[in-house]
Amino acid sequence: MSAGQDCAHAIAVVIPCYRVADKILGVLAGIGPEVTRVYVVDDACPEGSGTVVQARCTDPRVDVIFHAHNLGVGGAAISGYRRAIAQGATIIVKLDGDGQMDPAQLPRLVSPILSGAADYSKGNRFYDLRYITRMPMVRMLGNAALSFLNKFSTGYWDIFDPTNGYTAISAEVAAMLPLDRISERYFFESDMLFRLGTFRAVVRDVPMDARYADEVSNLRIGKVWPEFLGKHLRNFAKRLFYNYFLRDVSAASLELVAGIGLLLFGVAYGGWHWWLSVSTGQVAATGVIMLAAMPVLIGLQLLLAFLSHDIASVPRIALSNVPSVEMPMSVADGCHP
Repeated sequence: MSAGQDCAHAIAVVIPCYRVADKILGVLAGIGPEVTRVYVVDDACPEGSGTVVQARCTDPRVDVIFHAHNLGVGGAAISGYRRAIAQGATIIVKLDGDGQMDPAQLPRLVSPILSGAADYSKGNRFYDLRYITRMPMVRMLGNAALSFLNKFSTGYWDIFDPTNGYTAISAEVAAMLPLDRISERYFFESDMLFRLGTFRAVVRDVPMDARYADEVSNLRIGKVWPEFLGKHLRNFAKRLFYNYFLRDVSAASLELVAGIGLLLFGVAYGGWHWWLSVSTGQVAATGVIMLAAMPVLIGLQLLLAFLSHDIASVPRIALSNVPSVEMPMSVADGCHP
């Protein structure tokens, strides 16, 4: 990162804090001079992480925000975003306070935004096998499964590790988002990606390591799976409606409708005649079999064509490089997705 970039950009760091009183000071000590402001958000921490910072941290860049009630990691991050935007930050980095994220990697994380290649960047712990083997097996399998769900619900087919909380965002783009509608708890990172997708923002993965020591993660993959699955399905349905029917209708829209219609017809028609054949003992006629099979095959082909179009439609031009950024229809009308 050059000196010119440092002068042109005010980089703020937001650190949600909950039960990290024994680690937060070490995290703050590792934040480099490229950062102009640090917002420590005490999310009603029972250990008083914010009070510990106020009493023992002498870094003049640090500003502590206290929550009267616990809002979750997303709610804490959003509070930091709002404060950073109001105080003139141009790039906002979210860094957890548990010591798993190395502050020294921050310049690499913000680099795609500084260069104009991305609007949002995030860590990806799955690039290097050396990093993967350090990850607990349950986390690795859970994150891999959630990554595939995330691809469907957000439309960002080229990114992985969606629950990685080490992120950076252009403050201009963050200000465009409906921050009051983003999930405030563990679904925050995935919901952020969905919201960014509605604006056609460019997201980039940045390979990085994660440090696992004696910290205990508050995220339990087994417990959040039902919640995450339901929210991913909801976002997937909303994304299809917004992108392929509300804001634009294309050949892919027709492929999706025709593919689903033919597939459902073939399955229902074939299932009905299969039941009749079983209950009466009569073999279904060849024409009946063909009439059931052909819609299924054609429907699958149309859905694969739609999927190919969807994968190829991942945003490639950062909003900062677009001369005039147009608000998505739902946002311009005051009706946020």
